[in-house]
Amino acid sequence: MNKRSIEGHGAIGSIVIVGGGTAGWMTAAACSRYLADGARSITLVESDEIGTVGVGEATIPPIINFNRMLDIDENAFLKATKGTFKLGIEFVNWGQQGDRYFHPFGAYGEDLHGVPFHQLWLREKHLGEPGQIADYCISAAAAAARRFGRPVRDPKSPLARLFYAFHFDAGLYAAFLRQIAERQGAKRQEGRIVKVHRHSESGDVTSVELEGGRLVEGDLFVDCSGFAGLLTAKELETPWRDWSHWLPADRAIAVPTANVGTPDPFTRSTAHGAGWQWRIPLQHRTGNGHVFSSRFMDEDAARDILLANLEGAALADPRTIRFATGRREQAWSHNVVAIGLSSGFLEPLESTSIHLIQNGIQRLLALFPGKPISPVERDEYNRGMADLFDDIRDFIILHYKATQRDDTAFWRYVRDMEIPDTLARKIDLWRLHGRVFREGADLFNVTSWVAVLLGQNIAPSAYDPVVDSLDESRVSLALRQMREGYARAAQSLPVQEEFLRRAGAWAEEPQLTGAW
Repeated sequence: MNKRSIEGHGAIGSIVIVGGGTAGWMTAAACSRYLADGARSITLVESDEIGTVGVGEATIPPIINFNRMLDIDENAFLKATKGTFKLGIEFVNWGQQGDRYFHPFGAYGEDLHGVPFHQLWLREKHLGEPGQIADYCISAAAAAARRFGRPVRDPKSPLARLFYAFHFDAGLYAAFLRQIAERQGAKRQEGRIVKVHRHSESGDVTSVELEGGRLVEGDLFVDCSGFAGLLTAKELETPWRDWSHWLPADRAIAVPTANVGTPDPFTRSTAHGAGWQWRIPLQHRTGNGHVFSSRFMDEDAARDILLANLEGAALADPRTIRFATGRREQAWSHNVVAIGLSSGFLEPLESTSIHLIQNGIQRLLALFPGKPISPVERDEYNRGMADLFDDIRDFIILHYKATQRDDTAFWRYVRDMEIPDTLARKIDLWRLHGRVFREGADLFNVTSWVAVLLGQNIAPSAYDPVVDSLDESRVSLALRQMREGYARAAQSLPVQEEFLRRAGAWAEEPQLTGAW
């Protein structure tokens, strides 16, 4: 079918992606995989003169599905991006100074007779000392041992329940995806956009004009221009929903450092006086950054704190990134879909930035329009993205609200602030009988909420009374066997670097043999 016949049937014939980086090339790779049929064109416009943020190096497990959707070989991807595996996030100093807990991927233990595992653990804690709840998650146990392995197929093995994501160099990931996208037919157009042209009646974008006067025309535009929001914010003036009163951090200072040992299979988040510091181990370096609120700490002090808490030698000068927390009222306006930072921003505390890109892309593919664009599909897209943003917002706010720290004005502010009703209801329900309901939620399951609430010392008044229908001694025995089984399984795994080298996923030549 040629382009003329596609257009005659009201189909989108040309897609223009404005901006490169992670968001742009993720979009280009997915669109060229599923929409480039020889008649539809996909063009990405970017300028080498415009930099990208490029600090989003940690992900969450759904990224595995995105890579599989593009038929990406995982070992080749890790080698190309100098990536490592991630089993969760270690949080330091969040509940109180000196506290440490782990938010793992995967699930805690096994439910018994339909009773959630954490309720079994809560009763066991009431009766005795069951250990930390992280002892009952294979991802957490492996992380504590600094070990890694892919999940096995045997459903009886604790290793079948292992979940993971990745750390990787975001710039290398974008370059990796660019190769895939161009191989699949996407075209890159170099140039700086100087003007946006719109239809006089509909207001839809018809083309973008580059320096020198060249026009790039399209039926559908995807705004991946980052914080600039070239189409969404500057041209369409889509309203912004500000969340800085709940999430006051508005700066990040980032610096890479040399590795001081074999890379850990987890991210670390350490709370400081007016924010927190990330530590993301890659094969060739460690990513570090200090997220803070300029209302409570000046930039020089924040930089000093970051530099004083690095584990290896700095490989570059620290650079500051300024941001606003919130989202666009509509991610899709007219014929422009905002994906990535142009649609909104939530600080990287739970590594959700790349997931929001991924979800936006997959939602666009699921609701891909014809011409003219139907408001029914556009409204459904906006509803879904708004719900996802709002849900992640509440989960990130929880980390700040659920603190007992009062050593700085920042922590007193977030501890005492009013929070969204949607979050307040969840906390109130938890405080009674430890109940968490996540039906229909796109992200952050019961395990995630339990990890943060218990990890930051928000204990329920009592466990769910239904647990008392289960025999105490049998439950106690089952929990002990689970904990011992997870510990043994974790110790059976290789350290992460060994695993990566054996798999041929290390950027250097493998020094070990064997298949993993």
